[in-house]
Amino acid sequence: MTHPIISGNPYYLILSIIIMCFSSYTMLNMIEQLQPKQRAYGFNWVIGGASVFGLGLWTMHVVSLLASNYRLVMNWSMLVILVVCAITVYAALVVLKNRELRRGRFLFSALLMALGATMLQYMSMLSETVILLKMNWLLFWLSYGVSFAGAYLAFYWLEGKSPNYKFKSCLSLGLSNMVMHQIGLHALQVDYMDILSTDLLNEYLLMLGFLLGLSTLIILSFSLTTWLAASKYNQMDERYKLLVENSMDTIALINDGHWEFMNRAGQRMFEVQSEKEIIGTNLYALLDKKYHREMAAWLGEGQTGESVSAKPIELQWMSVQGRPLHTEIVRASSSFSGKQIVQVIIRDISERKKNEELLINSEKLYVAGQLAAGIAHEIRNPLTSLKGFLQLIASGRGNGSNFYDIMKSELERIESIVSELLMLSKPQVYECVHKDSRQIMEDTVNLLETQAILHNVMIEYHADDRPLWVFGVENQLKQVFINVLKNAIEAMQGGGVVSITMSLEEEESVIVRIKDEGSGIAKEQLAKIGQPFYTTKDKGTGLGLMVTYKIVDNHHGQIMAQSEVEVGTTFIIKLPYHKQEVELTPEKQKIEIET
Repeated sequence: MTHPIISGNPYYLILSIIIMCFSSYTMLNMIEQLQPKQRAYGFNWVIGGASVFGLGLWTMHVVSLLASNYRLVMNWSMLVILVVCAITVYAALVVLKNRELRRGRFLFSALLMALGATMLQYMSMLSETVILLKMNWLLFWLSYGVSFAGAYLAFYWLEGKSPNYKFKSCLSLGLSNMVMHQIGLHALQVDYMDILSTDLLNEYLLMLGFLLGLSTLIILSFSLTTWLAASKYNQMDERYKLLVENSMDTIALINDGHWEFMNRAGQRMFEVQSEKEIIGTNLYALLDKKYHREMAAWLGEGQTGESVSAKPIELQWMSVQGRPLHTEIVRASSSFSGKQIVQVIIRDISERKKNEELLINSEKLYVAGQLAAGIAHEIRNPLTSLKGFLQLIASGRGNGSNFYDIMKSELERIESIVSELLMLSKPQVYECVHKDSRQIMEDTVNLLETQAILHNVMIEYHADDRPLWVFGVENQLKQVFINVLKNAIEAMQGGGVVSITMSLEEEESVIVRIKDEGSGIAKEQLAKIGQPFYTTKDKGTGLGLMVTYKIVDNHHGQIMAQSEVEVGTTFIIKLPYHKQEVELTPEKQKIEIET
C-alpha cells in the first residue's frame, strides 16, 4: 500500500505549519534581542529561543501525527528528546551569533539546526514496543537536506536584513521543517507490539498535556527573565544615550582612521547637518595638516601593548564650513562588536584660546606699563639731579667743579640701569664650557672680600672636596654669585657672618647656599623678590636679582629664597651637575641664552 507524500487532515497540517512558523518567529525575535554588550543576559535569550523552537517542532510533530494515520508515541523519553533537541538548536544559535567565525558560520549553524530537527522527528517515533524498524536512507537524507536548506536560507536572510527578512526567515524554517516531517513519516517504517487503544490514547493525552504544561512553564520563565533583563538593559542603555547625546563635549568613536560614531555636540562643533555627513569619513580630512603625524602616532598608541597616555593633547581642526577649531582631546581604547576601536572626547577650546590671548596681551601691557613706570622713576631721579646742577652751573652760582663728581656718578647710574635693561631684553649667543663651580665661587669671594671687610662682614666658605662641575657661561654664573653675595653683605649693616656652602646632591645637582645674618625679609616681600624695580634697599633698582633669576633659569637651574625676620636670609641656588669627561658635539658648545 502506497501513501501520498503529504498525508493527514489539511486543517491540522495548516495548524502545524502555523505553529512551526510562529515558534520560528519567536525564536528569531528572541535572538535578535541579543546585543554585543549584553553578555550577562545572552544565555537567557539564546536558550529561551532554542527551547521555543524545540517546543514548536515537537508540537508540530504531535499535531501532524494526530491528523494522520501514523501511530502517536508518547512516553517520558520525549522529555529527554526535547531537551537534547533544544541543546542542539542552542549550539546552532551560538555558532550563528559568533561573528568571529566569518566563514562557514551559516553552514555550521544550519547543519546543527537540521540535526536537532531531524533527531526529534525520528526519535519521537521510537518506543520500547517497537518490533519492526526499517529506514529508507534516501528519504532520510532528503528530509535532512530539506531542513538544512530551510535553516540556511533563514539565517542568510536574517543576517542580510533584506526587506521582510524576518517573515521570510520564519516561513523558510516553518515550511522546510514541515516538509521534513512529512518525508520523515515515509522514511521510517515502524511496527509496534501494542495497539493504540482508548486507554492508551488517554494516557498519551495526559502525558502530552503534562509535557506541554511543563514546556510552557519553562518558556514563560525564560521569557520573563529575558524580558526583565531586556528592560533593565534598555533603561541602562537609555541613560548612557542621554549622557552621551546631552554631553557638551564631543564624544566619538574612531575605527581605522574613520569616524564610527559622533554625538550631537560633535555634529554641532563640526557644523554638519546630520551624522550621515561625517560618519564613515576620514578624520584627517578635517584635521590641520601639521597635526596629521602627531594624530597618527597618538592613535597608534596601545596597538602594540604599551600603555596609553591619559594626558590630553591639543589639536586644530576645521569645521565643514571652514571655521578653525582649537580642541583638547583625550582617548580611551576599547572593544566594540569584536573589534578594537578608539573612543575620544573632544572639547572645543577656541573661546578659551581667545581669552588666553587677551589675557597674555593684557599681562604684556601691564608688565610693559610697570616696566615703563619703573624706568621712568629710576632714571628721572638722576636726571632731576643733573638738571639742577646744570642750572646752577649755568647761573654761575656755586663751585661747578664740586658738582662734576656727583653728576658723573648720576650718569653712571643711568648707564648701569640701561645696560641691565639691555641684558634682559636682547637674546645673545654665549659659549658654554665645563667649569668647576667651586672655582667660580672662590673668584667671587676674592673679588668681594675687600667690600666685606669694609662692612665688617666675615665670609665663611665650605665646599665638597670633589669637583662640582657645571656647564654654562662662566661670567654669567659669576654674576649670579656676585649679586647674591653682595646683597648678603649689604643686608648686614652692623656686620656679621655670611656662610657659603656648596655640595652635590645625588649626582644630579650642585647646591649653593648663601646665608646672611641680616634683618630678614617678610613673607609678603619675599614673594616679590626677583620682580623688576622691586628692592628692599634704599638705592637699589631690583634689576640685579631679576637678572640673577633669569640667568639661573637659562642654565636650567632653580633659585629660591628662605628668610626669617631678625634672623637672616638664605638663598639656595640649584644648578645641573655635568661631568667634565662628557664630550660635547659642536652644536652643544654654544647655546642661546636670554639674559
